[in-house]
Amino acid sequence: MAKPLSDAELTELAMAASPADPFAADAVAFGQESAGAELLPEWYMPVPQMSAADRTPRRVFTVGLIVMSMLLLNGAGLCVTYGLPEIAW
Repeated sequence: MAKPLSDAELTELAMAASPADPFAADAVAFGQESAGAELLPEWYMPVPQMSAADRTPRRVFTVGLIVMSMLLLNGAGLCVTYGLPEIAW
């Protein structure tokens, strides 16, 4: 493993670099040990299984109705934190 660079060395490298310089073909993400490693492990954050095809009009309407009802209740000054509408003062 290479020795860490000092702040002065990093500053010197940054000032000498051009923004138009391309990345090296074998460049990897900062702090990533191997080129094939994932950013997050599959068990920690799996790929979502739901696709855009699962967005049926019925689901979109239901979610929209819930969001709008919460906005209207909170806009009217009611609190629904515990399930029952209460005056929030």
